[in-house]
Amino acid sequence: MKILFRVLLCTLTAFSAGCATQQPATRTSVAATTSQPAPLLLISIDAYRYDYLDRGLSPTLAMLANTGVRAAAMQPSFPSLTFPNHYTIVTGLRPDHHGIVNNTMFDPVLGKFALANRQAVSDGRWWNEGTPIWVTADQHGLRTATMFWPGAEADIHGQHPDEWMAYDGKITPDQRVDQVLTWLDQPAAQRPAFLTLYFDAVDHAGHANGPDSPQVNDALRETDAAMTRLVQGLKQRGLFDKINMIVLADHGMVSAPEQNNVMIDQLIPQDQVQTVSMGILAGFNPKDDSAKAASDFAAIERQLEQPQQHMRCWDKTRVPARFVYGSNPRVPQLLCLADVGWRITTTDYAASHKGTVSIGEHGYDNADPLMQAMFVAHGPAFRVGAKVPAFPNVDVYPLMTHLLGIPAAANDGDYDAVKDMLKPAAR
Repeated sequence: MKILFRVLLCTLTAFSAGCATQQPATRTSVAATTSQPAPLLLISIDAYRYDYLDRGLSPTLAMLANTGVRAAAMQPSFPSLTFPNHYTIVTGLRPDHHGIVNNTMFDPVLGKFALANRQAVSDGRWWNEGTPIWVTADQHGLRTATMFWPGAEADIHGQHPDEWMAYDGKITPDQRVDQVLTWLDQPAAQRPAFLTLYFDAVDHAGHANGPDSPQVNDALRETDAAMTRLVQGLKQRGLFDKINMIVLADHGMVSAPEQNNVMIDQLIPQDQVQTVSMGILAGFNPKDDSAKAASDFAAIERQLEQPQQHMRCWDKTRVPARFVYGSNPRVPQLLCLADVGWRITTTDYAASHKGTVSIGEHGYDNADPLMQAMFVAHGPAFRVGAKVPAFPNVDVYPLMTHLLGIPAAANDGDYDAVKDMLKPAAR
């Protein structure tokens, strides 16, 4: 589906700025040029909080930051969840605009979307409200390859990346790196110009043990060892100084003690609503389209939109404007956002999952300091030893299309906000 909107209202916060923009249509397409752009490798270290780098456990990542660009932080889009933000990074659209509004969603035509539902995850109809950068790159003569990325398993606008792999958590960090290097070993005509690489050990350790745990520190070391393998492999191939790398995260992580539960079933008659999602951002719709269901739901909304302990609730039309959230039909009618460090659950679920719930969480207010993500960039296009202010993750997309020399689809990012991280000759 072609994106027909442009954002008309900008919300200015301490971390975000800019309206929907499109790079000039006069930019020469790659297919029409005689030289290919430097390869661009986009790396996600899931849940690598902006301050993890200061723990001193990621020496290779620190080397890339010290000899490239490091941002003070990168603000995730709301909600600060994995699938919405990964798709924002590659489309430049906020979740409300690209349609992946949560990790768990309901669509009246498509049904239920959940991370474990492989059929839904690979169904392009969920993803077609945005155009990921690999689709645009392919359309302009550049080959693409994704070593895991939300959306890459789906046929989006009739296209997959040229090379892609279905997510398999059993594939080790080293194996993921080796696959990227194998793709780069291909002859020039087949070698990808845009690639992605995804690591998830830090996220898993954070959920299971909390962000301040020894297990998270171990995951930081393990992931950095894989980054070392990548850098060494690039150097062996003579590519380290010729490839642009962007290393970032989708969100941060915060401690959420097991006892910090809002029992929603004590506030909402569960048989009167359709529960779409629970956890940090809970969502509810009327049970059906009858007049009685609508009346019951309106009463529930009136109750929950009053001040609540450890959460805030809104009708989707009354979500604070700074979240840029609520216009998409997939956003549930009633939203409840847990306070940082809390979760929304039910009495039965909490009892049956005692001892197994995540004690590290994300998905909260995207302006919260502990939700901020890491951003590092390195390569021939980037300045050396530069530190830049915090910026919103929608700005990564126009930066990447600029680096690849391809036109950007309509997006919510602002290239002017991030162009100063580039060397003057690369602007």
